[in-house]
Amino acid sequence: MASVAVSAGTTPPLIHGRRIGGSSATAVTRVPAASVRCGVKSAFLGQELRLRDMAAMQGDTKPKMVFDWRAETTEHAPGSAFDVTQTVASKLFKAIPGSSIREELVRRTLKVTVVGVGNVGMACAQTILTQDLCDELALVDVVEEKLKGEMLDLQHAAAFLPRAKILADTDYKVTAGSDICVVSAGARQREGESRLALVEKNVSLFKKIIPQLVKYSPDTTLLIISNPVDALTYVAYKLSGLPPNRVIGSGTNLDSSRFRWLLADRLDVNAQNVHGYIVGEHGDSSVPLWSSVAVGGVPLIAYLKQNHIDYSPDTLAELHRLVVDGAYEVIKLKGYTSWAIGYSVASLVKSLLRDQRRIHPVSVCAQGFHGIEDEVYLSLPAEIGRAGILGVMDSPLTDEEREQLHKSAKTLAEIQKKLDI
Repeated sequence: MASVAVSAGTTPPLIHGRRIGGSSATAVTRVPAASVRCGVKSAFLGQELRLRDMAAMQGDTKPKMVFDWRAETTEHAPGSAFDVTQTVASKLFKAIPGSSIREELVRRTLKVTVVGVGNVGMACAQTILTQDLCDELALVDVVEEKLKGEMLDLQHAAAFLPRAKILADTDYKVTAGSDICVVSAGARQREGESRLALVEKNVSLFKKIIPQLVKYSPDTTLLIISNPVDALTYVAYKLSGLPPNRVIGSGTNLDSSRFRWLLADRLDVNAQNVHGYIVGEHGDSSVPLWSSVAVGGVPLIAYLKQNHIDYSPDTLAELHRLVVDGAYEVIKLKGYTSWAIGYSVASLVKSLLRDQRRIHPVSVCAQGFHGIEDEVYLSLPAEIGRAGILGVMDSPLTDEEREQLHKSAKTLAEIQKKLDI
């Protein structure tokens, strides 16, 4: 039997780690939905028309850039493409006699918004669509022509993709009701530009983006991937007014994937059998947690010592340097990064929307964890589910790892103190 997710006002139990202070987690329960096999498509078409007519009655105008194949001025004209397809739909799909289609019991739509349709944003959109993670995808950007082009390019692949409604608009109304808002928009760092100057430019941009997203989707979870991601996730948290468990940065999720791939490549094993995290800042001051790296369940460092395999701190440092420089190498070769971050974001969206409760190293409000006193966002292994961050793993750290993590936190705190938010 089909089912639909309904929020309940209870808080899910934590099995691992600790809950972030101030978090407002909402449990997800499931209730049975009507078993409807015919007439559903007609119901959705009718619902779309009713919603538009209601908006017109209330004086709302249709956003000027909600692009579709229907001509805005002639869609209701007799004989128009819209009129013909409506007629076909009403004749092609017949409801079962005696059936009752209650719209509130029809499968709930999962909606994802991607703000910014550059290389990174579109890689995120593409991977989210191909992995069938949402029923509706909204794209937002300020460059009108590119926005329309990207939307059409995806729509034209409809026959090869899981069913999803794709919208695009410069108006944030198109994002209304989003379960997750992925923010990839941001200024690029110029040669010789300080990180603080870059953050300040993006703060101005976020002041235009974040309030609009929360206005139209007050129950959304924000997923920030714009760089510098830790500082901008903190900015989004301050501007949104959302609880900290619902403002997440992609953080070192991708760094950790690069880390696992490098180790797997050298050990000639599958990267999915290598477990290890990069934590702290997404950048030069990130911290590899060598003490918890395991291959097939075997602790790596302990294995090297027990088997008298020579290794030096310089060897480990070089592997970490390759992780940090990984993005720079890709940018040098192809001009930008896109696919790896796209798959990284899709993995986070999947964990969130499907309540998978997987552990991801993402940028979270780290105050109170591992002795961090400042209100900073940096990456720590966290359990992710439908309510956002369900808890942060209280991972055991060596003294050296803890010291490096504190240094990374101080670096971020100094930048945040200078921001105008």
